[in-house]
Amino acid sequence: GGAGFIGCALSTKLANRFDRVVVIDSLHPQIHAERKRPADLDPRVELVVADVTEASTWAQALETIRPEVVVHLAAETGTGQSLTEASRHAMANVLGTTRMLDAFATASHVPERFVLASSRAVYGEGAWRSRNAGEITYPGQRSKQQLERAEWDFPGLEPLPMDAEKTIPNPTSIYGATKLTQEQILRAWALSFGTAVNVLRLQNVYGPGQSLTNSYTGIVSLFIRMAKEGKSIPIYEDGDIGRDFVFIDDVASALDKATATHLSQSLAYDVGTGSKTTVLDLARIVARRYGAPEPHVNGMFRNGDVRCAVANIDRTVRELEWRPLKSVDEGIGQLSEWIDSQIG
Repeated sequence: GGAGFIGCALSTKLANRFDRVVVIDSLHPQIHAERKRPADLDPRVELVVADVTEASTWAQALETIRPEVVVHLAAETGTGQSLTEASRHAMANVLGTTRMLDAFATASHVPERFVLASSRAVYGEGAWRSRNAGEITYPGQRSKQQLERAEWDFPGLEPLPMDAEKTIPNPTSIYGATKLTQEQILRAWALSFGTAVNVLRLQNVYGPGQSLTNSYTGIVSLFIRMAKEGKSIPIYEDGDIGRDFVFIDDVASALDKATATHLSQSLAYDVGTGSKTTVLDLARIVARRYGAPEPHVNGMFRNGDVRCAVANIDRTVRELEWRPLKSVDEGIGQLSEWIDSQIG
């Protein structure tokens, strides 16, 4: 997955530190409309166009490659999409991971470290706290019936930040379930073969380089394109959907550090800004930038979406010696400039 959005942003950092960097990527047409080497992939990086779900991909790669570090970015994404294309997500995310590990075992080669780009989707709705008694509970997934009644929150409860030390994973999408499975498979294999796994659970990643043709890329670039066209941005639910939007450069920095850092294998590490931005606030920032009409709340919803997802990054900042540098305002400005340069 190294020729994707995150992989391209990471590629120069890795090429600066390692003697050889090899990327395996299928250049899936949903991400790569023209199916050619991305311009943002560092020219020093070798690109192998192949499918990670095929055993032959790994057998051929390991004939000449003996990697010290593996950064595992290969995954089908899209929370909503995964609910209707579950097999596709399981093939890429689960089978693709086991194919890789089987190939390493067959080749009798154990890398020194794996770095997995996991997702906040593994938490689902996460933990909520009673406003009166202060008790912590896991309300689970919002039902379709609840959403149809416009009951966006769980009555009497408030969401808590997602924290790998405290929050019990409970995915509400097939995508989230497959990402949690990736974590578990890699940890089990690493413990058996005596190697390390650093798991980073990423919040909503955005920034220059995102696919502008993939409808499942994320709402930030979608909002910018709508505002550029002078449209009022439609906002789902009541607009108070909470997200932690983290800039691509900060994510690439965290992954780069994870390739050279020994972290606790029993826990994942949360990567975000640690701050909540509502979807309505995000839309207003974008609309102001382009002089677009005020966003409008339409009360629609997407089944499987979580109400609030914000990371507690304290332990990540401390143990990875990393911190996010880009605010949402700054990040949106930079992404807007890039999109303006791409589509006029």
